Amino acid sequence: MGQFITFEGIEGSGKTTQIRMAGKYLKRHHIPFLITSEPGGTPLGRKIRKILLNRDSYGICAEAEVLLFSAARVQHVRDVISPALSEGKTVLCDRFSDSTLVYQGLGRGLDHDFIKGLNDFTSAGLKPDLTIVFDLPIEIGLRRAMERMRLAVSAAPDRFEGEDLEFHRKIREGYLLLAKQEPERFRIIDSAKDVISINREVCSYLKGIYARKT
Repeated sequence: MGQFITFEGIEGSGKTTQIRMAGKYLKRHHIPFLITSEPGGTPLGRKIRKILLNRDSYGICAEAEVLLFSAARVQHVRDVISPALSEGKTVLCDRFSDSTLVYQGLGRGLDHDFIKGLNDFTSAGLKPDLTIVFDLPIEIGLRRAMERMRLAVSAAPDRFEGEDLEFHRKIREGYLLLAKQEPERFRIIDSAKDVISINREVCSYLKGIYARKT
């Protein structure tokens, strides 16, 4: 089985940039890998992503939201993640079930045990070998997200970027709480640092997981 590594963090934390750089590291070391993301990764997942992130979908209730994410995940695990791991590939995933615990649990206020059970079902018991959380003050993250939109000539933030500061504060605190509960799986990186320094830290964690494997 391959290694399953997830990248998590608040909006604008830089995880998407870092997952691409991690892929380049694996390629240099001739390690077969796959980069994927949630919601997305499959045709169904990409359609669900459009619904969930669309600014016109603000009326989606928390319960519908978590079920849409779950529908995307179960297809993603079955069609993409599990087959790649079975082939011995390292899977780098931009968000996974921890996002659901944090965003729909703490952020939306849904029951933790309900979401945990839903995550266990949709992921078929699959759990990351390593989860890297990119942490920084929410004001910096949102400023970065706005700058990214400006450069992409995007008119407005998506549904999650457009939430209030209290929502984003809960998300950040949620990730730090999960990391405290599972220190053996989580690694926290200060993503307020420069991109190269962050990448070096990511690569050191990747080296560590392959050292444990051997």
